[in-house]
Amino acid sequence: MILDGALDTGTETTLGARVGVSARHLRRLFRTHLGVTPDALARSARTHFARRLLDDTDLTILEIAYAAGFGSVRQFNRACREIFHASPSELRSRRHRKDRLVADGGLPVRLAYHGALDWPAICSFLAARAIPGVESVSLNTYRRTVTVRGDPGALELGPGADGELFLVVHLPHWEELIHVVERARRIAGLDLDVDEASRHLARDRIIGRLVRARPGIRVPGTWDPFEIGVRAIIGQQVSARGANTLVSRLVESFGTPVGGLSQLGLSATFPSSTRLAEADLDGAGLPTVRAMAVSAFARAVANDEIRLDGSVSLEELVASMTAIPGIGEWTANYIALRLGERDAFPSTDLGLRRALEPYTRRRAIDLAERWRPWRALAVTHVWLSSAPQADVGARSVA
Repeated sequence: MILDGALDTGTETTLGARVGVSARHLRRLFRTHLGVTPDALARSARTHFARRLLDDTDLTILEIAYAAGFGSVRQFNRACREIFHASPSELRSRRHRKDRLVADGGLPVRLAYHGALDWPAICSFLAARAIPGVESVSLNTYRRTVTVRGDPGALELGPGADGELFLVVHLPHWEELIHVVERARRIAGLDLDVDEASRHLARDRIIGRLVRARPGIRVPGTWDPFEIGVRAIIGQQVSARGANTLVSRLVESFGTPVGGLSQLGLSATFPSSTRLAEADLDGAGLPTVRAMAVSAFARAVANDEIRLDGSVSLEELVASMTAIPGIGEWTANYIALRLGERDAFPSTDLGLRRALEPYTRRRAIDLAERWRPWRALAVTHVWLSSAPQADVGARSVA
């Protein structure tokens, strides 16, 4: 939540209240486990991000200060001297010119990660579920529209050098760039401790061979938690292709058209929870039960009854979603999985059931206890190894 900007507009007190602890206890936990306060972590993240922009881009120091979340150049200067013992101007003068990125047709940013990454597999997964107009995938490059401070933009995520993905962002302004980058990282699951997870799962007699064969598999994430929730609700009991068709009708009716992005295969932004909460979905071409569930989900998110920001536990998140008629355990756990909940487990998934035959569902759940706390990654391995991409994770059973 801090990396998403919780302390850009709020305080340690409001952050503590959001997660149910006092500011004093929050600071105590951070000092114990990270050695810094929440505010210090936020300041350090901003400063290190700004250092990368100083090295890799031609943005001015003023633009970089705002892109990294600082309120002024003075704050930026102070943070640089505190952490790097040099001013922004001095840091920029040291950059390696032969290794610079050239901002041509968008701002390029390197996304570093640790461990193996099977980006083509993640791209294949995302391509099967790409919402027409909002997302597109070609030649191992994922593209999508985004909304930043109410204004539309786009991003492209593709392969880079070893240990890096290459992000190109097209934005009307740079004030939120640090958070755009953090959200883009989640699409590819770049912050997953894949080495630790793989060591744990590789010992399992059922899925160990899958993990050892493809150590770069990661759980595909999402840019927009609400979008993935709507897509999952509409995708219940239908193929990925059928769900894409239904969601595209929703976007055509209630999304915001965006011009100038046709060369990227993009044309609209996904409607917000507030927009769909107020919309009449009768004419959107959705099955009645599905339309009612989407409306109820949108209202619950808009009213903060369902929290998609990571401030509640997996159990609380699933419970809040399954309280809505038309959203079952599979849908809730699938949404949680795509949001980055590492132990989310859609136990009724049809592909998972087929992979674990002849075990019964109850027995399969018992077996999956050995996969904790990495059940989401275990399920992803099963999906990507046992079914065509058009059907992976697209259906559930009662």
